[in-house]
Amino acid sequence: MRSEKGSCLWKKRRNCWIRLLTNATVGDRELPIYCVDTTENKVALSFDAAWGAEDFSKIMDILEKHNVKVTFFMTGGWVTDHPDCVKELVKRGHDLGNHSEHHYDMTTISHSEQEAELNSVHDLVKELTGYEIFLFRPPYGAYDNAVIKTAYQMNYYPIQWSVDSLDWKDYGVDSIIDTVCNHKALGPGAIILCHNGAKYTAEALDTMLTQLEEKGYTIVPISELIMRENYHMDVAGKQIANE
Repeated sequence: MRSEKGSCLWKKRRNCWIRLLTNATVGDRELPIYCVDTTENKVALSFDAAWGAEDFSKIMDILEKHNVKVTFFMTGGWVTDHPDCVKELVKRGHDLGNHSEHHYDMTTISHSEQEAELNSVHDLVKELTGYEIFLFRPPYGAYDNAVIKTAYQMNYYPIQWSVDSLDWKDYGVDSIIDTVCNHKALGPGAIILCHNGAKYTAEALDTMLTQLEEKGYTIVPISELIMRENYHMDVAGKQIANE
């Protein structure tokens, strides 16, 4: 089970729990991380993995070609169906993220059910690889105050996105490339959403990465983009360092 120590993140140091200086509350809203306030020209690329793995090897090879590490948010069903893919992600140095066990709309279930949805994937991945997941993306991007509080109480950083590739709409290769590389929200600190198993994503990936690189962006996993402590959020879900 995950440790619960209140509504903010805690870290264990020298056998004591230390409360980190984080604040996800803006007004009366609890917000996930949509993007990060940074002067560095870097963006994070993420994949939601809830179905299929036919193009997984191709995606891995393209990422390797560009020497890019990304974040995979996985459902429990995907982990169970594709354990070798999960192990390959760890082997290649990518982030593993929690996308819930059943891909439910987390706003429609109870607090105890939310905990079970996260714990199930966390424990499964840890048993399979030894990896401790600490990033969570709510299915469908659906959240409310309770979902975000649950994530933080379980020592997860809740992650949204600022650039949606719309690859899940199957508009085609050129659409994915144009949507990402010319997105109005693309900029330092952006988090890009793609999907493993979408029809055209693997085919679009090489050119998409090339164009992002040509624009001067360094592509990193979410764990290297976000702040782990001493931050707050603005109304748009941008993570900002505390002064």
